[in-house]
Amino acid sequence: MILGIMQPYFMPYIGYFQLLNAVDKYVLYDDAQYTKKGWMNRNRILQNGKDILITIAVEKDSDYLDIRERFVASSFDKKKLLNQIRESYRKAPYFVVAMPLIEEIINYEDNNLFEYIYNSIKKICEYLGIDTEIVISSSLGIEHSLKGVDRVLSICNKMNSTDYYNAIGGKELYFPADFEKENINLRFVSSNPIVYKQFSNEFIPSLSIIDVIMFNSVDEIKVMLNNYTLVE
Repeated sequence: MILGIMQPYFMPYIGYFQLLNAVDKYVLYDDAQYTKKGWMNRNRILQNGKDILITIAVEKDSDYLDIRERFVASSFDKKKLLNQIRESYRKAPYFVVAMPLIEEIINYEDNNLFEYIYNSIKKICEYLGIDTEIVISSSLGIEHSLKGVDRVLSICNKMNSTDYYNAIGGKELYFPADFEKENINLRFVSSNPIVYKQFSNEFIPSLSIIDVIMFNSVDEIKVMLNNYTLVE
């Protein structure tokens, strides 16, 4: 069984969904510490030929809380964000198909930050036909104090995985020898170059999946999901 593990990110780039699509089961951390400057509550979209940040406002609280203990701020202006996305992409070829999905995701009523982001990931998976089973990390009973590779290996063993796939950015963090000791094969998913037409602008890579679904059909995106190389 091939396993992937990742933090929940808000409307992440297509590489996130490549990993999710490549594995048999995918563990989503809800008991990982929330990080202010990470991608849990923000991403980038295209506006007037440039990339800009979009953000979910988060209620102020202790920096030591897990993401499942954080909440979407009552001041979060969903209408403003939707208008920003609408104006940025209203002339995109798949706007009419994609925008109702974006509206459903942004207007989701649960104010728990993890649940809000988890819902967005599930909805995008449904739209793209990704049927990988998603498992919530806190349901596994893994020792919360475990960090880094120790936590990953503990989850792999709990899930009886034979293979562990990680995003290519983890190549400096995880090493095959550590996994071989547990009879687990370690591989990294490295996205091949993905380029598509963004109006008449110079292409800006690695934007939110919002950008991808605005400019590409589901069938085209399914091809992109498999456009990666497995690296040892």
